[in-house]
Amino acid sequence: MQLRSIVLLLTMLAIAVLAALNWAALSAPVPVSLGVTTLEAPLGLLMLGLTALLAIVGVAYVLSLQGSVLLETRRHTKELQAQRELADKAEASRFTELRAFLETQQQQTHTALLARLDHLETRLAARAQESDNTTAAYVGQLEQQMRVRGADMNLV
Repeated sequence: MQLRSIVLLLTMLAIAVLAALNWAALSAPVPVSLGVTTLEAPLGLLMLGLTALLAIVGVAYVLSLQGSVLLETRRHTKELQAQRELADKAEASRFTELRAFLETQQQQTHTALLARLDHLETRLAARAQESDNTTAAYVGQLEQQMRVRGADMNLV
């Protein structure tokens, strides 16, 4: 229990005990002035009744306040849930956009890499052809030199 509840409960208990112990004094009729007129009534019971009415009004006010707070809390909870869902959708959308961007980047990188590999392969093939031509020319020169030397040897 909260401290406020304990204090209120003790106050109500004190009023009830005082009313029970002093019932004769509370119910004794005395002249009571209402401003315009005066009448004979038990002032203690009148004050006790007004105190009870004040307590009932206070409890009703607290209950209505608590009910409105609960309704407001429920409304805020629904709004927060809607905002959370909206944020989750936005985040999912950003992830989808990021994935598409990364896939595009990967595709561009892959295409650039393949183009470079094709270029290198073409250069390598050209270089190999050039090397083959150079080797064939050297072999042709060697054959030519061997023929010339072979013909020179046959003449000697």
